[in-house]
Amino acid sequence: MTVAAVSSQTETEKSMGGVVQVTALTGSIGAAISGLRLTDINDDQFSAIRTAFHKNCMLVFRDQFLSVDEHIAFAARWGEFGINKMSPQLDDYPMVLPLSNRGKSKAVTENWHYDSTFMAEPPAITTLSARDIPVGGDTMWSNQYLAYETLSPGLKAMLAGVRAEFTGTRLAKLYGLDHVPRSLHPVARTHPETGRVALYIGKPGDTVPKFENMTPTESEPLLRFLYEHSAQPDRIYRHQWRNGDLVMWDNRCTMHYAVHDYGNETRDLHRITIAGDRPR
Repeated sequence: MTVAAVSSQTETEKSMGGVVQVTALTGSIGAAISGLRLTDINDDQFSAIRTAFHKNCMLVFRDQFLSVDEHIAFAARWGEFGINKMSPQLDDYPMVLPLSNRGKSKAVTENWHYDSTFMAEPPAITTLSARDIPVGGDTMWSNQYLAYETLSPGLKAMLAGVRAEFTGTRLAKLYGLDHVPRSLHPVARTHPETGRVALYIGKPGDTVPKFENMTPTESEPLLRFLYEHSAQPDRIYRHQWRNGDLVMWDNRCTMHYAVHDYGNETRDLHRITIAGDRPR
């Protein structure tokens, strides 16, 4: 397989099996994949998509209009499904989580976060299939490789080996659960496939209350600095959804934020995650 430069923003992955066009969405994160139907890709095209995924952290596929079974089939190429038992799944499809408009007061994703960090083994990859999209409801992604790499050498050294506590407080409250799940994860996480280090953090307080072996009061100033540093404008892509979109991102190096600005309008997406391993 060879890569030929088409422009400063677009590359074409060529193989015996066909062509995959990869167009950068920003200078720091995200790429749009065009010129194919996900229901028809061969192994060579999938290999090109995987390469683009690891390079760009998240991918956008427009005009796919996948059925539930087609979405499942594409997601299955990436590994075993991740099942979040805290959230209700789609009938007869335990790997599919339907996302709908619960109202702004119950929106648990209107903050910068990784998915399911309260789990001992959070998902590796998240895929979203857009089915009925209103005006608004954009989602933003932030490159956490760059967030880590732009820290000072002194702060990187300080964070080496440091773990933070991640909780599922928001979801537990939403679904009326008595037990709040929690896990400890390294703040500087090494990606198991790329070998790059990403800043692994979340909203101080209800998502990340403290560092290991520290009090919340002691932890708060540095947690807040890292959280604000994680989502600077020069490492963000903001996606305007359309019906038929399939968007996927690497949950090991990419934070996201779902904007709730669409009132009571219908917003229907299906989420499938791929199981991950314990952050290291």
